[in-house]
Amino acid sequence: MQVLRGIPQQPLPCSALTIGNFDGLHRGHAAMLAQLKAEAQARGLVSVVLTFEPHPRELFTPDSAPARLTSLREKIELLRQHQIDYLIVQRFNRRFASVDALTFRDQVVAQQLNAKFVLVGDDFQFGAKRSGDFALLSASKDFATYSLPTLSHEDERVSSTAVRAALQDGDMPHAAALLDRPYSIAGRVVGGDRLGREFGFPTANIQLKHNKPPLFGIFVVAVHGLERSYQGVASLGFRPTIHGGDAKPKLEVHLFDFDRDIYRQHLRVDFLAKLRNEEKYPDFDTLIAQIHKDCEQARAWFAANPLINTRDVYEQR
Repeated sequence: MQVLRGIPQQPLPCSALTIGNFDGLHRGHAAMLAQLKAEAQARGLVSVVLTFEPHPRELFTPDSAPARLTSLREKIELLRQHQIDYLIVQRFNRRFASVDALTFRDQVVAQQLNAKFVLVGDDFQFGAKRSGDFALLSASKDFATYSLPTLSHEDERVSSTAVRAALQDGDMPHAAALLDRPYSIAGRVVGGDRLGREFGFPTANIQLKHNKPPLFGIFVVAVHGLERSYQGVASLGFRPTIHGGDAKPKLEVHLFDFDRDIYRQHLRVDFLAKLRNEEKYPDFDTLIAQIHKDCEQARAWFAANPLINTRDVYEQR
């Protein structure tokens, strides 16, 4: 997959194109990408995904923008698994947002992206002030257009919003069903205050790309990116017992049966089950006792779910 930053000045090869934010790469997105690849192969076209960075709502309404399900790096890696030919990451700024719908359709889609087939969702809107819709898109004589119906799972519309709701509720199995894999956060291990080691529970501090994660609490996790997968327990939140709490959320992961310096390693943390919400304890001794309980519960969870400790079980479905 070739990743291009911005709409290319030189036209692409004749393409089958889809457009969207693709936050989280859930089952609905996967269905669209599978359809795109099938159409591209049948028509002799290259497959192209156009996505945006940042999310448009982060530009226009940053205070109420939805929590990111995936960082840009995570989104690129997930799209790469679908074997798309070209991924175009367009910087979404006020200049790009001001492009009117007809210009976007006729110049960007038809000319620069050289689309001969365009696949979009049934609620697709585009152009300045979201003035373009499927009727305007399909009126073009330069390319064929198809709207993919909404995918449902157990009578629920599969969407990024539904995934966020499941994560906020701590319903990790439901989130995994919508995603067709466990929800995960990936990032580099960064330096911390080493309090976990002092407590007897050394942790890997995972860098968060955004300060607004879609879930908080204490979780059963599986960690990938080392020589093998490791089981563990993670805390994602503001650590209210530690010096009054942190201003920004932190993701700290304690790996079972592991005590090695992995500073700067890039890890992926799969969230498998939620144990509890964050709490503020009166002292460190009470906190340490609770951490012991969390680890015991997590080990018991893995003992009861021996096959659901890595992403492999989801990838084989």
